Amino acid sequence: MPIIVFQHAPTDHPGRLGPTFRDHGQLLDVRRLDLPLGGATRNQHVPTDFDDVDGVLSLGGPMNVTDADRHPWMAAEIEFLKAAHDRKLPVLGVCLGAQLIALALGGEVGPMDKPEWGMARVKQLPVANTDILLAGIAWNAWQFHAHGQEIKTLPPGAVGLQFSDRCKVQSFRAGLRTYGFQYHFECDLPDIQDFLACGDPQIAQSGIDPKAELDAAKTHYDEYARLGERLCINLAMYLFSVSRRIVA
Repeated sequence: MPIIVFQHAPTDHPGRLGPTFRDHGQLLDVRRLDLPLGGATRNQHVPTDFDDVDGVLSLGGPMNVTDADRHPWMAAEIEFLKAAHDRKLPVLGVCLGAQLIALALGGEVGPMDKPEWGMARVKQLPVANTDILLAGIAWNAWQFHAHGQEIKTLPPGAVGLQFSDRCKVQSFRAGLRTYGFQYHFECDLPDIQDFLACGDPQIAQSGIDPKAELDAAKTHYDEYARLGERLCINLAMYLFSVSRRIVA
C-alpha cells in the first residue's frame, strides 16, 4: 500500500526520503497539489478516501497556511491530515507540512518576527531523548531552514521535541504516529542551492547572504547529510514500517 505524498512546489520534493523509503519497501504516491488536476500527466490531488493508504507525507512549499483562500487544495489537505491522524496512520510533515499538521490538529501557526533561512543549529529537548525516531540524532546539530512562519502553539496533547534559537518548535510529536519537522533534513547539497537561488522574498527579509549560506552548507554538509540519512532511516523503519501498523 502506498504512502500518499503531498508535494506543493518543484523545489520541495521528497529528497533523500524517496530512495530511503524505496529501499525499505515503501511505495510513494506523489500528489502534485501545485499542478492542475488531471491533464496530460493525469495528476491527482487529495484522495477522497483511505482505501489502500499506508501513511501520509506532507512536504514543504513557498505558500503559507494563511494562504488557504489562494490554494483550494489546502483545506482538503488539512482535512485529510486530520482524518489520517485520527485513524492512527503514520503522518509526517516537513516545513509547511509540519505547520499544516499542527493547524489540522488544533495548533496555531503564524508569521515569525524574521524569517529563518539557511544553516542554523537545532537543539533537542530532554523529552526527545527517549523518542526512537531521534535515535542517533545529535542533540545540537546543523540543519537547513527555509520558512517565514512558525508553529506558535502546539496542538492539544502534542509534545515539542526540538527547537532553534529563533524557532521554539522545530519538531513535535502528536499522539503515537504523527510527527512534524520544521527544518529540512531531506535535502542534498543541490537542493539547498536551489532553495537559496529561488528568489523567495523571505531570503532578503531573513537578512542572510545566500552565497555565504551555501558556503556554510558545504562546510557542515557531511554532518548534515549523515544525520539526515539517519533520520530518514528511522522514519522508514519505525514510523512507516508495516510491522508497526496500528488498527484503529
